[in-house]
Amino acid sequence: MIVRPRPTAFELLFVLRGSILPTIVPHVGAICAVSVVITLLDRARSPHFPELTAAPFTLLGLALSIFLGFRNNACYERWWEGRKQWGQLVAEARGLVRDAIALLPENDPALRRRFIHRVIAYAHALRDQLRGQDSGHLADWLSAQDYARVVPHPSRPDAILLAQAEDLGVLMRRGELSDILYQVFTTRLMAMTTIQTACERLRSTPTPFTYTLLLHRTAWLFCLLLPFGIVGTAGLATPVLTTILAYAFFGLDALGEELEEPFGVSQNTLPLDALVRLIEIAALDALGETALPKPLLPVADVLQ
Repeated sequence: MIVRPRPTAFELLFVLRGSILPTIVPHVGAICAVSVVITLLDRARSPHFPELTAAPFTLLGLALSIFLGFRNNACYERWWEGRKQWGQLVAEARGLVRDAIALLPENDPALRRRFIHRVIAYAHALRDQLRGQDSGHLADWLSAQDYARVVPHPSRPDAILLAQAEDLGVLMRRGELSDILYQVFTTRLMAMTTIQTACERLRSTPTPFTYTLLLHRTAWLFCLLLPFGIVGTAGLATPVLTTILAYAFFGLDALGEELEEPFGVSQNTLPLDALVRLIEIAALDALGETALPKPLLPVADVLQ
């Protein structure tokens, strides 16, 4: 996610870091080159290219703008829902850690530590699952027994929550945890399961590919045909006007693709590493640790 000081109005014209421009430079460059060739051919040959009315391009450009705006709204809604789910996960993790400190048996500090470390491991496991990666951090927070059990599991976050529930069940059967307190913990675990399910739904259900393909093709066709429609009236300004429109349309298309995958690793996706670090800090602070990790900061204006 881009996190940077707000540039001035003049600086916004030249900002590259954090811009979508580096992603779409090949597309915009290709359209600019085609526009230059068409403009030069129109100036060099006689008769010139026949002048086309701007009405078809106006209607197509307006429709394309509406469709791109609709798609970007849908993609942003996915991004924002992912952010809300992870914000809720941070809240539930802090609440579960607080409950563990206050309600688990005082005579078993090892159980408290193991329980709270699993909360941190769960955040790492969910982040890795959503990004399709293995950061290798689970070994830092799970016991050898838990690690051997969790790693082969098809859903590591589920395996961690199951281990939490089993420990709570043992305490309740021993009479060390009342049924009311057991319900307090299971409510937290169920909330985390609901968040995990919502995130998995976002990851496994992208926007319809046909819709994305239609917009992408239409943007290319519009930008390739536009020079023929305006070269007669715009003349040498045709490449400039075409390039500006190509930047707008391809930029919106590329931005929608990034927002569509809120748990990815591009510069506009959610800062899952930073959110996991917040959970680490809260959990370790509750355990009384003094050497707490520092919150993650943006690197080159990008917060991961």
